[in-house]
Amino acid sequence: MTTTRAPDESLHTLALACIPGVGPARVRKLLERHPVASEALARLGLGEREVQAALATARSLRDRCAARGVDVVTCTEARYPQGLHLLEDPPAAIFTLGELACARPPAVALVGSRHATSYGRHVARDFARGLAARGICVVSGLAAGIDAEAHAGALDEGGPTIAVQGTGVDVPYPRAHAALHAAIAQRGLVLSELPPGRTAHPGAFPRRNRLIAALADVIVVVEAGPRSGALITAQLGRDLERYVAAVPGPIGVESSLGANTLVRDGAHIITAFDDVLALLALTHRGREAMRGGVAADGEGTPALAPIAPASGSPEGEVLALLAHGPRFPDELLQALALSPRAVGVALSTLALDGTVTIDPSGLVRRSDGALSRRAT
Repeated sequence: MTTTRAPDESLHTLALACIPGVGPARVRKLLERHPVASEALARLGLGEREVQAALATARSLRDRCAARGVDVVTCTEARYPQGLHLLEDPPAAIFTLGELACARPPAVALVGSRHATSYGRHVARDFARGLAARGICVVSGLAAGIDAEAHAGALDEGGPTIAVQGTGVDVPYPRAHAALHAAIAQRGLVLSELPPGRTAHPGAFPRRNRLIAALADVIVVVEAGPRSGALITAQLGRDLERYVAAVPGPIGVESSLGANTLVRDGAHIITAFDDVLALLALTHRGREAMRGGVAADGEGTPALAPIAPASGSPEGEVLALLAHGPRFPDELLQALALSPRAVGVALSTLALDGTVTIDPSGLVRRSDGALSRRAT
C-alpha cells in the first residue's frame, strides 16, 4: 500500500513568492481564495513545468538559507508574526536571524533621523532601556542615528529588539553597523523580506518601513526632519491604526520639523517616558501582557516585568488610596493632589503590569493577584 505524502505548505508558499511577477499583494489574494498554498499554486494557471521550476527555486533558496543559518518563515505558518497579516501586501516569506520569539511581546518602534542630535540620541537610548527593562520589544531599522541608539539601548538592558532591514538579513546596512547587526542577531532578531545576499537598492527602505509599523503596537518618532523616512513609518502606522506619537523639539530646528509636524497633525505628544507606557497600555498586546494572558496567535503573551512604585510616587499614592476600596478615576483626582495627566499615567503604568484592574465601567481596584506576586 502506497501513501501519499502531504504537500510541504511552507515550500509551496515560498514557491509562490519565487514566481516572477507574483508580488506579496497577489500572493495574499491567492491565499484568501485558496488558503492551502499547494492548491493556490496549482490554481495560478501555470504549466506543470513552471510549477516544478518554482518549487525547485524555493527548495534551493531554503537550502541556501539553512546553510547560512537563516530561518525562513512563510505567511501560512502559525509562527509568522501576526501583525504582518494586517498589511495589504504582507511578505509571503520573511528571513530571520536570531530569536523569532522577540516578535511576541508588546512592541514599540523607536524611529527617527539618521542625522540625530545628541539630545535625540539620548532620548532614544533612554527610552529603549526603559522599555527593555520591562520586557517590551524595541523595533527599529538599524540605520544610523535614532535607530542605532534604540537597538543599543535595548541590548544594554538585555531586552528584546528587532532590526528590520532593507537589505538581505545577512547584509548589515550600513556596513559600519556590522557589530551591532551581529549583536542583535545573537541576542535579538534581525528580519527582512528580502532573501539573503540582497544589497541596498532604491525603494527597499521605504518598503521595509511598513514592516516596522506592522510589528509595533506603538510608533514613536523621536526626532525627524521634514523628509525623514520615519514620517513614512508614522503614516503607515496610522493606516494600520497603530498609536503614533512624537517627541517634540525646538521650533525652527531642522531635525525637529518632522516630529513637530506630526504633533501638530494629531500624533500623541511624548513629554516623558511614562507617556509611552500609557499608550502601550491601551493596545491589545499591552493589555494581554499586563494579565500574562493569551495572545491572538494562541501563545501566552509574556508578562511584563513589574516595576514596584516608589513610596510617595503618583503610583504609590494611587495604590495607597485604592487600599481603602475601588475608586473611579474622577474620585482619584478629587482625593489626590495630582494633575489629571499624573493620575492617567499612574493608572496606565499600574494597569500595564497588573497591579490594578479597570473594569468596563471604569472602576479601578487593586489586583490581589498582582499584589501577592509583588510580595513574593
